[in-house]
Amino acid sequence: MGMRSSFTYRSAVLILILGIFTYLYGLDSRFAPKNGDEYPYMHIVRLTADAGSWLPLQSEMDGIKNTKPPLIFWGGIASTHWAADWSLFALRWPSVLYTAFTAFFLFLAVARFSGKKQTGLLAALLWLAFFATYRYGRPFLTDPPEVFWLSLPFFGLLYWGKSAFNSKLLFPVMAGISLGMALLSKSFAYIVPASFALGLFYWRWREWSISKVLVRDAYKLILIALLSLGVFALWFVLDPSPEAIWKEFVLGENAAKFEARSSHYFLDLIRGGDSIWMLILTTLANAGLLTFVLISTLIQCWRQRRFLSLEEALLLLLVLAFFIVFSLPSQRSGRYLLPVMPAFAALIALHWDRLPLWGFRIALLLQLILIATLAWVGGNLQLSNFLGQPNIWNYSYWHWALVCASLLLIIVGLAHQNRTKTLALAGCFLSYCILTSSLSPLEGALGRYDQATIERVSRQDIWVPCDYRAKDEEYRLLLPGTKLHGYLAKDAGDARLLSDTYPLVAVQSPIGIEPELCESCQIIGRRMEMRARHSNAEILAMVQGQIGQHLFVNEYLILTPAKIELPLSGKDACR
Repeated sequence: MGMRSSFTYRSAVLILILGIFTYLYGLDSRFAPKNGDEYPYMHIVRLTADAGSWLPLQSEMDGIKNTKPPLIFWGGIASTHWAADWSLFALRWPSVLYTAFTAFFLFLAVARFSGKKQTGLLAALLWLAFFATYRYGRPFLTDPPEVFWLSLPFFGLLYWGKSAFNSKLLFPVMAGISLGMALLSKSFAYIVPASFALGLFYWRWREWSISKVLVRDAYKLILIALLSLGVFALWFVLDPSPEAIWKEFVLGENAAKFEARSSHYFLDLIRGGDSIWMLILTTLANAGLLTFVLISTLIQCWRQRRFLSLEEALLLLLVLAFFIVFSLPSQRSGRYLLPVMPAFAALIALHWDRLPLWGFRIALLLQLILIATLAWVGGNLQLSNFLGQPNIWNYSYWHWALVCASLLLIIVGLAHQNRTKTLALAGCFLSYCILTSSLSPLEGALGRYDQATIERVSRQDIWVPCDYRAKDEEYRLLLPGTKLHGYLAKDAGDARLLSDTYPLVAVQSPIGIEPELCESCQIIGRRMEMRARHSNAEILAMVQGQIGQHLFVNEYLILTPAKIELPLSGKDACR
């Protein structure tokens, strides 16, 4: 079966349109798949913007000020117009742009060396279909710029081939600047795997001749490393407090990752949640629903290792270099290997026609289970009347149309082997759309305070529950213009304690149960929120169909007679 029949231009264009829609749909959602680091990053951007200067970075959190280089924060300052346009969309759209550029340059590189534009498009779409790309490639995080700038030199070598490898100055300078931008986005530590990978690239290009690499290419690697570190060093030069960067970032954020995390460095290497085996699993799991497609690709690469093309060997060397380096820190995470996921996508695309169907069928089955589960949960919420009033939790017709169409396409993919691969790819994007759409009622009036409440509490001090550092940044989106303070989230259900302590406080109560208030307390606003933690009994009850009652809580803004003097002594729970 050739590429013409298995993945056509028409399929590529349709899935590309679906992919673009998927990455833009729900971009401003509070419930978008993400990492909790987004809240501290938002906090640093807001305070730095309020200070009116690009540097030094500002934060009210102990030890989390220079936690990352400034490039990501400068991007947030620019995209929000110095925090004047404070929204998740304004913060996140640069991440999507970085992700789009990475996909585009991946397309160019693979299309060039494979000689097939379909293969290039397929590689880009596969990378976008990986769940890790969707999860980390949209929120306000360091990963999108890091992946883009780290990938660019390797894409360049794959695209230009001989002219790039033999370039004496132009390519090394461009690569050094690009890697420097990567270091300024995430960490100077990335120069180690990047330089190692470039060294392996040149070594393979010189037909494994160390002497040729030393004579022709060693100075290039030194130039690239020095230039990239020089770009990173601009942070120390421009920041008025370089000693704080050294203490918080170099020693605290990076050197500390080599300390033993549970028992002993070498024991942690081979067992436990930070072992090298867990690093392998989490790296493969970055592919999400396509994990078994990736596994089948690697199996095929191993079986055909003697017949791999130069480009396939280079892609595998890139993966190997990053894996070896990031197996050394005691904190091992598949997230550190996000920069090699485009290489994995390229390998899948190159082997697409020769791959067995079992990996794609597993992907379709996983999509079927996920979408069917979301449909069951959504149907239960819409029909169970758990809020005491009909049609409060309600989906639009297009949501159910999308669910039905997706299930139909997945079944077609399972039944017709000539469509299995293409529909497995499309099914990833459909799954993400349905995942986002499933919480759409909570994005509307149901999960937000009304405008009258927002205006009433504007510029007032409000206490909100915090279960994560800088969680108040999420409340800042719900209650713009207020002065927010945090209390421990475990106390959110103790209405009596909170109303006796704080003059204006957000209190949470189980669905169907009103909070116990003092006589002079007044509810001035309410909304619904999704709970983060559940007991075993609550999980069992949800499995039995009582989903809404345990998955959500009602949150009330309560005005109380309590008096409090600011500033408070002690640490804010959100800090």
